[in-house]
Amino acid sequence: MRIYTSESVSEGHPDKLADQISDALLDACLEKDEFARVAIETLLTRGLAVVAGEVTVDGYIEVADIVRNTINEVGYTDHALGLDGATCGVMVAIQGQSPDIAAGVDTGGAGDQGMMFGMATKETPELMPLPIAIAHAMMARSASVRKSNPSLKLRPDAKSQVSVIYDEKGPRSIETVVVSQQHHEDQTQEEVRAIVREHIINPVLEQYKQYVNDEITFHINPTGIFTIGGPQGDTGVTGRKIIVDTYGGMCPHGGGAFSGKDPTKVDRSAAYMARYVAKNIVAADLADRCVVALAYAIGVAQPVSINIETFGTEHVSLETIEKRVRDTFDMSPKGIANTLGLRKFRYYQTAKNGHFGNASFPWEQTNAAASLRG
Repeated sequence: MRIYTSESVSEGHPDKLADQISDALLDACLEKDEFARVAIETLLTRGLAVVAGEVTVDGYIEVADIVRNTINEVGYTDHALGLDGATCGVMVAIQGQSPDIAAGVDTGGAGDQGMMFGMATKETPELMPLPIAIAHAMMARSASVRKSNPSLKLRPDAKSQVSVIYDEKGPRSIETVVVSQQHHEDQTQEEVRAIVREHIINPVLEQYKQYVNDEITFHINPTGIFTIGGPQGDTGVTGRKIIVDTYGGMCPHGGGAFSGKDPTKVDRSAAYMARYVAKNIVAADLADRCVVALAYAIGVAQPVSINIETFGTEHVSLETIEKRVRDTFDMSPKGIANTLGLRKFRYYQTAKNGHFGNASFPWEQTNAAASLRG
């Protein structure tokens, strides 16, 4: 038996808020120009947002307004929280995309070199690893409860961590659940722990009751207090939660972040394509578990390598799977954008509870499974 652990963070976590700002700005650029080149980073600290990067867009966006609206939407609307979207400072340092990079991208090549990974597994209906699926569900629940029940006095910042016991057949039971939830300073820890258990943990575990027993260890606000959070408690930076964004450590990661990048950046688009391919392989019942690895060279359209690992769960030969994948999918940046509709897609929601597992995202479709079955 082994124990696998994954974490998630709420939309009010400073790094996740930075991701949402970067993607809100990306979406605004794509609204003006679907071929915009965007690479935006955000840094957040007490009372201040700093936005920097490279943008080439046919149109104008009001950067400061978008930043403030995003901060307000998450719930940072009071100086007492360390950040007030209505009045916080916004510093902007944006320039055009480097012509050296543009020269490679304009011809259809990848916007950078790198490795990207996509995973799918039959552990959950959405074909995601169980630990990250549960952790994300708890953070989505945290935001929902906070917004719909203000009398509970929960604040935007929160983190979850879920450990699952696996045997040779897959996940067996949940071993440990950790939730740290920011709260109002006049609440006792007993009150907060009761609220978190009743309103966040228990409703989520009810969805996964086949993995629940009386032996689960719970750690709720284990430091004893969590009143200072968000950018007041810890600086937030775009792209610092890449394992939260993907598969919770159950799959390799190439290191590239997603948020704030347009579809020519294969850090993002090829990671989405790798997930799409892996999910369709599993949905086609060619394997029960699959990791697809892609690698690109800057300025080169097709990947320099495509590797598929099925961990001995394949139902046809790996050679057959690889041939069907190469025959079915165009892995160039243009092909990926066209297949998944990435120039029309709006990315803000991906920066809240992970980039994978949400059925509304186009790379979560299994419409290529029939072609892969042969």
